[in-house]
Amino acid sequence: MWPAPVSWGQCRQRPEEGGRSMGSQPAGIQKLCDRVASSTLLDDRRDAVRALKSLSKKYRLEVGSQAMDHLIQVLQTDRSDSEIIGYALDTLYNVISNDLEEEEQDDSEEENSQKQVDDLGSRFTEVFIKQSENITLLLTLLEEFDFHVRWPGVKLLTSLLKQQGPQLQQIILVSPMGVSRLMDLLADSREVIRNDGVLLLQQLTKSNAAIQKIVAFENAFERLLDIITEEGNSDGGIVVEDCLLLLQNLLKNNNSNQNFFKEGSYIQRMKPWFEVGDDNCGWSAQKVTNLHLMLQLVRVLVSPTNPPGATSSCQKAMSNCGLLQQLCTILMATGVPADILTETINTVSEVIRGCQMNQDYFASVYAPSNPPRPAIVVLLMSMVNERQPFVLRCAVLYCFQCFLYKNQKGQGEIVSTLLPSTIDATGNSVSAGQLLCGGLFSTDSLSNWCAAVALAHALQENAILKEQLLRVQLATSIGNPPVSLLQQCTNILSQGDKIDRRGSKVQTRVGLLMLLCTWLSSCPIAVTHFLHNPANIPFLTGQIAENLGEEEHLVQGLSALLLGISIYYNDNSLENYSKEKLKQLIEKRIGKENFIEKLGFISKHELYSRAGQKPQPSFSSPDHMMFDHEFTKLVKELEGVITKAIYKSSEEDKKEEEVKKTLEQHDNIVTHYKQVIREQDQQLEELKQQVNSLKSQNEQLQATLTQQVSQIQQHKDQYNLLKVQLGKDTQHNSSHSDTLQMNGIQPEEISKLREEVKEWKNKHDLLQGQLREKDSVIEKLVSNYCFCDYCQNEVKALSEEKAALKQQLDSSSSTVAILQDEKSKLQQEVAESKKEQDDLLVLLADQDQKIVKLKSTLKELGEPGTQGAGEHHSSAPGTDLRELLALW
Repeated sequence: MWPAPVSWGQCRQRPEEGGRSMGSQPAGIQKLCDRVASSTLLDDRRDAVRALKSLSKKYRLEVGSQAMDHLIQVLQTDRSDSEIIGYALDTLYNVISNDLEEEEQDDSEEENSQKQVDDLGSRFTEVFIKQSENITLLLTLLEEFDFHVRWPGVKLLTSLLKQQGPQLQQIILVSPMGVSRLMDLLADSREVIRNDGVLLLQQLTKSNAAIQKIVAFENAFERLLDIITEEGNSDGGIVVEDCLLLLQNLLKNNNSNQNFFKEGSYIQRMKPWFEVGDDNCGWSAQKVTNLHLMLQLVRVLVSPTNPPGATSSCQKAMSNCGLLQQLCTILMATGVPADILTETINTVSEVIRGCQMNQDYFASVYAPSNPPRPAIVVLLMSMVNERQPFVLRCAVLYCFQCFLYKNQKGQGEIVSTLLPSTIDATGNSVSAGQLLCGGLFSTDSLSNWCAAVALAHALQENAILKEQLLRVQLATSIGNPPVSLLQQCTNILSQGDKIDRRGSKVQTRVGLLMLLCTWLSSCPIAVTHFLHNPANIPFLTGQIAENLGEEEHLVQGLSALLLGISIYYNDNSLENYSKEKLKQLIEKRIGKENFIEKLGFISKHELYSRAGQKPQPSFSSPDHMMFDHEFTKLVKELEGVITKAIYKSSEEDKKEEEVKKTLEQHDNIVTHYKQVIREQDQQLEELKQQVNSLKSQNEQLQATLTQQVSQIQQHKDQYNLLKVQLGKDTQHNSSHSDTLQMNGIQPEEISKLREEVKEWKNKHDLLQGQLREKDSVIEKLVSNYCFCDYCQNEVKALSEEKAALKQQLDSSSSTVAILQDEKSKLQQEVAESKKEQDDLLVLLADQDQKIVKLKSTLKELGEPGTQGAGEHHSSAPGTDLRELLALW
């Protein structure tokens, strides 16, 4: 592409780029341009534009350089005549597009001129879009329903996007209703325009998230899915392929559109795509392409690189609408092409990855065989079969990894098939564990690597299963005692090149070392079992210490990692292989710096960097299959801590262990009190329920008591009323017989009422007693609640005390470090002083000998005073020596 738009003068100075010289062009091109510019009759202009169109394919440069301005003028002034507008658009398309070459050229000429042709179209495109009004004009013309205007306009705009996509995208983005006008093309009843509109939107939505969002919210998903359904889903033609490519542009790496697609219930509309009939013998190339793109579209929605929440919601939607079940049906069907089967396995892998509900469903899928086998077993049989295509085996491994990702239940089921209590003694069925062991110990290095990585994923972040796998025993040969799986792995690792294998021998050892590193990490019991074999550590140190070729660097690095794990997760239960002794062995046999250098071979390897980019195993050849994505995470986690552990002294290890023990004790105390609080909370909840129950009973009893009291009062009122009536009757009735009759009736009623009153009083006393009992229970519950508050406060105080102790411990550690530094400085000063003192004593001894010799010489010469000096020397040698030293 030219650095800046070129002018028409520059175009005219390069006639050779059009494929012909100026001398061979028709002399009438300029005349035709003049007719277009100066003719007043529309028919004359139309005929001139038609003539330019017929010449535009053959003489691109000449027509483009001389007629483009006139053609744009026609588009602006003659919009009322659709015929001349169509001719003008066709002419511009012929000039700008690089797809049209009518004349046949031989290969050498075509290769030489292809770059010039591409540059020509790009230059004309730059000139056309230099004025953004031209694009606005073109978008306005697309509103015309006339076929001879709309179709050439669509083709011209598509060609412009191919030539200068980013610049044109910005112009359309700021153009009012620009994208909306283009979206109307999908609703055109004429299939040619609709299909070319899909191609136009493909070019428009490439690598532009803003336009992708606008297109999506212009109801693109609904329209595209309708077109796919009308064309016959996967059985459709190339139009379906174009629609799927456009959907991929809209959804890939665009979280907003993915969320809109899910919330619009468009995932449910994808299920009919995968309804493949039983008669699969007629898989056309177009159907394979369509189904491949459909599977890729599903993977775009559940890609591991998407936000976890968005991926999880799409996975659940695919399960709820039956899409996962439909994919599993294709997975187990017969007659499916190999590339479709491989892509289906990859798609199912990402639909179930990290989703427990989908993983459980996949575990329940059975293949239609006799006898029926689980789909996982059938897939593993393909993975360890060296006759299967390499890409298919990689896909199966990825599926197995996704099935076990964050799936402790699935991990347990796989490991359980290896344990002695669950192995089928009859041998009627093969299990996943048996297939993994068979692949682990086969003579095919690729099967060894795949089985080792698959088994490592069954142990990923699961310490319980790592301990259980230590129980697995293998019968290596008849008559020999069984050996553990761990021991057999180390035996094969130590044999190295002695076993004749197909493929890379380094690949087998790398796979086994990755399995052992995963197995031993975060599992001190497994480390103890590994160290219990006296041959393992000498083998690892020998591998690390040797100066081997570059192809062995990975083995050396992984051996260093395994040895580092054996140190870092060592619980010092074996005296001969404690942390300190292993570090001493490294210092003696390898050297710490050399060990760290060999450990760094892993992360510096190119294949390690590739494996860390994405979870799916993607290798160009079997020889490049060395690292697993999850294992790269383990290396990043352990490389730094192992380096620190190697350089730590024994005192630092002891202090660290003491700190760990202190923290564990505090954690145990906190855990204990938490358990107590949980139990008390549970008791408190139960007591609260009892209080509520008693309150409701109390309310019921109060209501009953109130009702009974009111009834008693009613009876009292009736009694008083009868009593009053009796007095009145006594006064007013003079008849003796009436008086006798009244006196006979009244005592019976009075006695009856008295009995009822007595009975109600008894009930009242009983209810009062029950209320007093309930009140006492409530008081007890309140006291228990207060005790719970006290316990919670105590736990809070203990937690604060733990934090303070931890802070004191940290400050003490820093103080100890400072004191250690001061101590080392003082020790160094003392050593220097002692050395100086020793030097002085040696000097004094030499001077003493010299003085003795001088005295003896003086004595022999008969000098006076020597005897006295000698006596003085014998009585106080220290004084004489000091004096003589001062004189000397």
